[in-house]
Amino acid sequence: MPQYWILKTEPTDYSYHDLEADGRTTWDGVKNNLALKHLRTMKKGDRALIYHTGTVKALIGEAVITSQPYADPRAADSRLVVVDIEPARRLGREVPLAEIKADPALADLGLVRMGRLSVVPASPEQWRHLKGMGRKA
Repeated sequence: MPQYWILKTEPTDYSYHDLEADGRTTWDGVKNNLALKHLRTMKKGDRALIYHTGTVKALIGEAVITSQPYADPRAADSRLVVVDIEPARRLGREVPLAEIKADPALADLGLVRMGRLSVVPASPEQWRHLKGMGRKA
């Protein structure tokens, strides 16, 4: 059974559009200990929602984790790990953070509770709820 994640990115650095254009990328640059712990528990086949930070502040699209975690080949620090991801589909509509925060069903979501964390888990229920919010109205 897959696990579900939210991966945060600054769209001026790397956006969901970039992921779609590239077709695959290595999700790197994570340095926070808790976010690294989450990365280490990812498995090939897990699903992730890509969240744009900065001025956008919204869920944009879905991705698939396509590798087990492995040591970041570009980092000298052996604690740093990465995973490979591929785009799955763009959400029917962007889901803004304000809408997520206003929804009582998502009060325990890591994106709401730990706003600065770049990798957060989502329960299967939260995942289904967020995906439902991302369908076109």
